[in-house]
Amino acid sequence: MSKSSNIINSESDKACGLHCIKINDITVQLGNEKIIDKINLHIHCGKITALIGRNGAGKSTLIKAILGEFDHGGSIEFTDLKSNTVEELTIGYVPQKLDIDKNTPMSVFDLFAGYISRSPIFIRKSPKVYKIVEEQLSIFDAQNLIDKRACDLSGGELQRVLLSIAITPLPKLLLLDEPISGIDQKGMELFYKNIGKLKNNYDLAMIIVSHDFNFVRKYADHVILMDKTVLKEGDPEEVLSCAEFKEAFGWEEGRVY
Repeated sequence: MSKSSNIINSESDKACGLHCIKINDITVQLGNEKIIDKINLHIHCGKITALIGRNGAGKSTLIKAILGEFDHGGSIEFTDLKSNTVEELTIGYVPQKLDIDKNTPMSVFDLFAGYISRSPIFIRKSPKVYKIVEEQLSIFDAQNLIDKRACDLSGGELQRVLLSIAITPLPKLLLLDEPISGIDQKGMELFYKNIGKLKNNYDLAMIIVSHDFNFVRKYADHVILMDKTVLKEGDPEEVLSCAEFKEAFGWEEGRVY
């Protein structure tokens, strides 16, 4: 879900390549244990950064630290490289899953409108708000879901709705935590299409936590291999063929990732 202010739609939203999110020495410590330690990254608009690592490597902890859900050391800055100024970082977030009561009558419109209006759900269907929600859903070809009960959505349908909410309004950084988990092949293909649409048409950076190395190889611009700290970063082929990756994932001779 997104923290910010106006609806998106225009060609002017395309990536300019001049915005950079600087993650400086991010450390999260619980008691005496460092969950993640001195993470340093530069994330650029118009780029997909894939965050990979075995379970327990600290990927989700880093996401939650960026979201402000965990106290952390270090800093996170959003910099306009053209003017060399530090600006407010707005963030959109698509969680791995969203638990929705199977008995709720809440529709997709209720879910979406409640978020953008900051009002309780089941608000009166204002024609103006209904049109805004419909337009935002249409970015991911999900406008036909607007009156469907949220609890009846498939995994792929819910993901498209959550993506629409996360970029309303357009954030500077979009975080996606294992977004294809529990989604069928058709849903995965649609996800890849939608991520490509975001990358090509909007001025935002994306960090995606993923265990799908085929996706990483095909779509990521930059890959971060983590194990509580950054083990390796670079382009997909560089990271997926490095010794650290092979050790982390039990690489075997002849196996293709």
